[in-house]
Amino acid sequence: MTPDADTIALLRTQYTQCFGCGLDNAAGLRLDGFQVDGNEVSAPFNASSHFAGFEGVLHGGVVATALDEISAWSAMLTEGVFVFTAKLDIRYRRQAEVGADFSLIGRVKERRGKRLSIEARLEANDVVIAESTGLFVVAKRLSDLR
Repeated sequence: MTPDADTIALLRTQYTQCFGCGLDNAAGLRLDGFQVDGNEVSAPFNASSHFAGFEGVLHGGVVATALDEISAWSAMLTEGVFVFTAKLDIRYRRQAEVGADFSLIGRVKERRGKRLSIEARLEANDVVIAESTGLFVVAKRLSDLR
């Protein structure tokens, strides 16, 4: 399912310069193409060579940023809330090659009031490259923007 275009447009107005998803940030990841399937949110990601840590390998901090970003979008698109990252634990399973086509997948595992537990993973060809679990705190509701 494609998220409502009006909702995405509204969210985009809040994140024009975001390093993870800001479409006006030429130096950023510029994540886009978010899809919702049940309780999972996904987005494609192609990491260019300027995100390398060393020759041909995606920097671990960029992987962490991508996982954090899909986690936040999971909260926005399935729970209708903006969140701040309180804690993010990452497990790197394989090296990520720059130039590869990745999929980012996130889902809210549990919500207790303003606290959300969110899981995310970065995959290439259905192989998990890295995964995260995080604690996120609600900053405000999307409905407050309308």
